[in-house]
Amino acid sequence: MKQLGILDMIQLAAGFAMAGPMFFIGLEFLRRGELLGVGFLVIGGFALYFPTYLVNQVGGPRTWIRRRIGSSGTDSDEEEQNTSSNSGLLARLRRR
Repeated sequence: MKQLGILDMIQLAAGFAMAGPMFFIGLEFLRRGELLGVGFLVIGGFALYFPTYLVNQVGGPRTWIRRRIGSSGTDSDEEEQNTSSNSGLLARLRRR
């Protein structure tokens, strides 16, 4: 199992910071018998997952660094050859 890194913890903290108040309000509404609490819980669930979704769409820190530095032309030729076979996939994963 993958251990959580500092960036994963920041991502979780951002999700909980956004979703925590919505969960609290939703539970209070449900406790009072109001159906609006379900909507707050749904919105809270979305807010909890949103930072993870955003990082997955944009890419993680490695992707950001690669975009800033740029990749050399020789690696792209080698990657194209490696993608054609399964052993190439394993080699690319080992290089990570």
